[in-house]
Amino acid sequence: MGAEREAESWMLRGACRGADPDELFVEGAAQQRAKALCAGCPVRTECLAHALDHRIEHGVWGGMTERERRALLRRRPLVTSWRGLLAAARSEYEGRAATPGGPSPREEAWRQAG
Repeated sequence: MGAEREAESWMLRGACRGADPDELFVEGAAQQRAKALCAGCPVRTECLAHALDHRIEHGVWGGMTERERRALLRRRPLVTSWRGLLAAARSEYEGRAATPGGPSPREEAWRQAG
């Protein structure tokens, strides 16, 4: 499987795979309904990383609206690979989930991001 194809294979496992795209590319209050679809999605992190890495401007991706993603990109301008950062944060979280004390994996990932 090629790198691009492998990278996009997560899309087949998304909670939104059968959803009408018009429900995901909405504005205003309808965005909350679209974000709710993402809440239990098994590939939410991959989806968000894809949208951030490719600077996708429209729609809800990984549980974040375009406005939320723009704000995150502004806050973390030094991140060159959201996929890498979020994958590392997930691995660290899974490795430290049972370890009490110290910064949370999320806090550590954001600290490392800049």
